[in-house]
Amino acid sequence: MNKNEIINLFKNFSQLNVLIIGDVMIDSYFFGKVNRISPEAPVPIVSVEKKDNRLGGAANVALNIKALGANPILCAVIGNDEDGKRLSILLKKEKLSAAGIITSCERITTVKTRIIGNKHQVLRVDSENNHPLSKKEYTQLFKSIANVISTTKIDVVIFQDYDKGVITKQLIAEVVKLCNKSNIPTAVDPKKTNFNFYKDVTLFKPNLKELKEGLNIDISPSNSKAIEMAIDQLNVTLKNKITFITLSEHGVFIKNKSKKKHIPAHIRNIADVSGAGDTVISVASLCLALNQPIDTIAEIANLAGGLVCENIGVVPIDKNQLLSEAIANLIDV
Repeated sequence: MNKNEIINLFKNFSQLNVLIIGDVMIDSYFFGKVNRISPEAPVPIVSVEKKDNRLGGAANVALNIKALGANPILCAVIGNDEDGKRLSILLKKEKLSAAGIITSCERITTVKTRIIGNKHQVLRVDSENNHPLSKKEYTQLFKSIANVISTTKIDVVIFQDYDKGVITKQLIAEVVKLCNKSNIPTAVDPKKTNFNFYKDVTLFKPNLKELKEGLNIDISPSNSKAIEMAIDQLNVTLKNKITFITLSEHGVFIKNKSKKKHIPAHIRNIADVSGAGDTVISVASLCLALNQPIDTIAEIANLAGGLVCENIGVVPIDKNQLLSEAIANLIDV
């Protein structure tokens, strides 16, 4: 790519409508200092100086999509509770539509609370349900998804799966069928429960841990040949077009039926890996929607994932910073 091609690619993000289906949540933070150990148990005492609530999970994908200039449309299920109200307020604050969000009395809103002491995570507390959607919840959610697809020009659909029960085998099959019928590409950030159910999707993006668990194999992140063989094994089941594996400090590996590429990680001052997967799937999906070659998809998404890891907590990508890094690193990719 040359400089103008990269600039035009980033400009074209603003033309895209992105449907995001998955588990939305609140990422709650307590920031403070640790100066002593508790006399009650051998644990640090965090003296809280600041509290913060942020959108997480599939909602963080929506934030990333918005930050990149595209239009995110969220479809998810939250609880009819105080945390659900807080999440709705956060969506409104970020100017994200809640039209596709279903409120249910059958589950609670997921909240992940992180205790940060002296700039290091001390503890995480999760409040959640992870049982599958009830028949009523499923019917409402699918109706919402089908309505979006039939009334809006959707350029790509993202499944952001955090294993909290919103995405089910039936939902995957029905939505993928709908998308393939309408020639809408699908991108998946999977978790363990539904790993082998994402059949006929366009882009499948597990990390190495998820790949090993999903296939029940052991692979070294430095063994590209073994990773390639694992992808081939996965394709037999899923029949997906592109497989994109994130390898943490070892970079990323991407493959379709005609091409493969391993891209090393860029050297970073890593502060926090939370939310990096959300950013990677967001960038990869926009590039996919614009019919970019797989090496471009992987290169830009790899840069983006590294950039957000330089921040403490879950934060969306900075588009201008990513564009500058893409121009600096990806000329003639």
